[in-house]
Formats: sequence, C-alpha cells, structure tokens
Amino acid sequence: MSNSVLTDLVQSLASGSIKIVDLSGTLEPDTPTLQLPEEFGWGKSWPFHIEEISRYNEKGPAWYWNNFKCGEHTGTHFDAPIHWVTGKDHENHATDTLPLDNFIGPACVIDATAESAADPDFLMTVEFVQAWEAQHGEIEPDSWVLFRSDWSKKIGSDDYLNMHDDGGHTPGWEPDTIIFLAEERNVRGVGVETVGTDAGQASGQEPMFPCHNLMHGANKCGLASLKNLDQLPPKGAVIIAPPLKIREGSGSPTRVLALVAE
Repeated sequence: MSNSVLTDLVQSLASGSIKIVDLSGTLEPDTPTLQLPEEFGWGKSWPFHIEEISRYNEKGPAWYWNNFKCGEHTGTHFDAPIHWVTGKDHENHATDTLPLDNFIGPACVIDATAESAADPDFLMTVEFVQAWEAQHGEIEPDSWVLFRSDWSKKIGSDDYLNMHDDGGHTPGWEPDTIIFLAEERNVRGVGVETVGTDAGQASGQEPMFPCHNLMHGANKCGLASLKNLDQLPPKGAVIIAPPLKIREGSGSPTRVLALVAE
C-alpha cells in the first residue's frame, strides 16, 4: 500500500467527503447499566461516577481533572471474548491482547426498527438477515454486524431498559442467528443499540444469553449501547472501536466512530 492511500484518507476527512459519525453515548452518572435478573444480581457493575479533583482552584490552580469509576461494561462499550466463560480459553482474548485489527472493520447495518417498535422482544432470525443480504449483498468476513433498532432514542426514559416484573424487554438475537454470523459469515462481532448485546429476556433463551455465549465462544467481540445507526448506510461505513488497554480486561467503555463516504 502506498502512502497516497493514507494521504487520500486524511484529505477526504479534511474536505468532508468522508464524514465521521459518533456512535457513542456520553458517560455520566445517569448512564443506564445492565439490570440482571435477581438470581444474577449479586455481582452488580458500578454505575458511572465522576469526582472533581481540581478545577482552577485551591486544589489545583492551573488544571482541571477528575477521578471516575465504573464497570467495564458501562455506556457504549466493547465486549472482549474473555468476558464470557465460553471465551475464557482463547488466546489473546482480552482488551490488552486482542489483535488490533479486531477494532476496525466494515459495517453492515441491519435495520429492524419497525419490528423492534412493534415488539420490544423482537429477535432477529437467520431468515431476517438473509432477506437483508438478498437486498444488500452477503455479509463479508470480518464485518461488524450492527442491529439497528433505534432503541438508543429511548435513552433518558424508562423505556430504554423497559424493565417489568419479569425483567427487561428489549430486542436481540435468535441463537441460530449468532451461530450463522459467527460461523458462516465469520464476522468480527455484532453491535446493538440496547444496553447489552443480548435481548432483555435472554436469561430465558437456550443457551442463556446466546449472543454472549455463542459470539464470545467463537472468539468474536461485541459492541453495546450504540447510537446514531440511522446515520449509517446498510453497507460502506467503517467502524473504529478500540477499547481501553486494560490488563486482562473483559471490555471497556469506548468511543465508537464510523467513517462514512458522503
């Protein structure tokens, strides 16, 4: 590859012929976090907390900075294969050891907004994906497959987590769909607009939490709590999503960006 390819990229970004779309939410104390069923809720993730150290005052007259704490899987975040027991025995499977090409790849955006609006428990099937492929072309290996539900537009209301007595009700995947994407399409991973990569009722699926179970078992990755997927084409965007380099990190909040040709 010649240097002109990178030069062309920089010039295209500067001219606006390639647009950068932010697919990330803002981390703040009100950022929603995953609510697990009661039987799993004893190991809860910390919500985002930020504490000022100094802000041009007696604690630090010329500088502003903060401490913060949160769980690895808070806000818009990256899931590494080590996050799930099925992925624990892979090599180079944590945020500090994953090959760097895991963090950049083409995006296939599958629009299921109408189905998700009609049924908050909508599960994407293999047939739904294949119908999308019939219109837009087969999903290429090493793609990020992004489930567009417009669910991110519910952030700030109780409808985002959509909790009821039996748990959350948010869209997700049929287990066979994850197997299809991981094995037959060899994707890099999947991304969703909901708080986690699985459906709200995934604890009752077989296997339990199929996206986590099967995707990480196949040494693939996940992105959750995405937004602005409505600004991406079905194909053609490129995703950039590096997590923090945490030793043996199971994931981390991340600033997910998409490059889109105008």
